[in-house]
Amino acid sequence: MRKTLIKLISSIFYLGYLPLRGTLASILAIGVYLIFKNLIYPYLLIITISILLGFFICGEAEIIYKEKDSKRIVIDDFCGMLSSLAFFPKRPEEIIGIFLIFRILDFLKPYPADEVEEISGKGVMLDDLIAALYTNLIYLLFLLLKNYFQ
Repeated sequence: MRKTLIKLISSIFYLGYLPLRGTLASILAIGVYLIFKNLIYPYLLIITISILLGFFICGEAEIIYKEKDSKRIVIDDFCGMLSSLAFFPKRPEEIIGIFLIFRILDFLKPYPADEVEEISGKGVMLDDLIAALYTNLIYLLFLLLKNYFQ
């Protein structure tokens, strides 16, 4: 039962078993954002619970899958995208831009994401949360430049 529950949560209801798994988990996070975007406290609660669950189970999921940072583990992508969308109101084209920025940064793993990824268990989550932080900073810079040039 415990093993099944860890697989269910770490793969976000088995999205991690499908092709384009990280992308699908990020798209699901956009759906959650769209449902809760006007309900900030429930949205922050979802982010918090998801991140805590991710940190709690990713190490065990790696053991179950017998693979470091298994591709089936997508709770990190889900949490990273939720966090990327958390702090600013967004129009649809901005959501798409944030999605693309996050996915690119998640793939490139800029410093220190490339190094924290090596931390057993916790690194699975940390690199995506760093990508989310960078995504937020890039989006904030975009907003500042946009306002400056208007």
